Amino acid sequence: MADLTVTFKIRRQNPEIPGKEKPYWEEFTLTDVDPTDRVLEMLHRIKWEQDGTLSLRRSCAHGVCGSDAMRINGVNALACKVLIQDVGTEIMVEPILGLPVIKDLIVDMEPFFEHYRSVMPFFVNNDPPPADGRERLQTQADKDKFDDTTKCILCAACTTSCPSFWANGKYVGPAAIVQAHRFIFDTRDQAAKERLNILAEENGVWRCRTIYNCTPACPREIQVTKAIGEVKLAIMRGSTEGVVKVAEIH
Repeated sequence: MADLTVTFKIRRQNPEIPGKEKPYWEEFTLTDVDPTDRVLEMLHRIKWEQDGTLSLRRSCAHGVCGSDAMRINGVNALACKVLIQDVGTEIMVEPILGLPVIKDLIVDMEPFFEHYRSVMPFFVNNDPPPADGRERLQTQADKDKFDDTTKCILCAACTTSCPSFWANGKYVGPAAIVQAHRFIFDTRDQAAKERLNILAEENGVWRCRTIYNCTPACPREIQVTKAIGEVKLAIMRGSTEGVVKVAEIH
């Protein structure tokens, strides 16, 4: 039954309006809230019923597009997946950290995607396709090596939860490493060495301090820290051999 009263404290910022260029907090109260309502739905209510200038990103509203990543009560999450009953009746909402704020809850994602592009996040294979016209096959065991990291939706929740990224925005960040991992350990791909060389550079994988913020932040439950560890070990070994042994370490 919808009978809760919920107070939202939202961190806002609008560079286009004098006096609001710097971040400030604004409170909104909603009544008739059901415990199973989602935070995104409540932000919609605030925008549609109380303040149409509130700005946020969202698209599918089903945890697939990743566009509504934000900090909810100090934790990175997708607003479309967080239930009111899980965060209480006093809710703080902020933009994700480490990226420039454009307006309110909208951040500039270009630095994030620049890091993503830098790790060659695409399939590379220069061999002729199979003569029978079928796809390039691999064993289930080979697929299992990188299956977890195929689930990334590029929401930036892991990267913007990382203190190493906050301290140095040049660090490629967990999400880029996860994307590289997906191809590095794919036996059909032929550019693992190039990606490992990229991630071995100054602002690559070695800036990870294994703080472990990234894994709990992932809305797809990817074992981000484990994937980063596998990439580190592959660089030290000079190849992708032994990834199964890496998994045993964790």
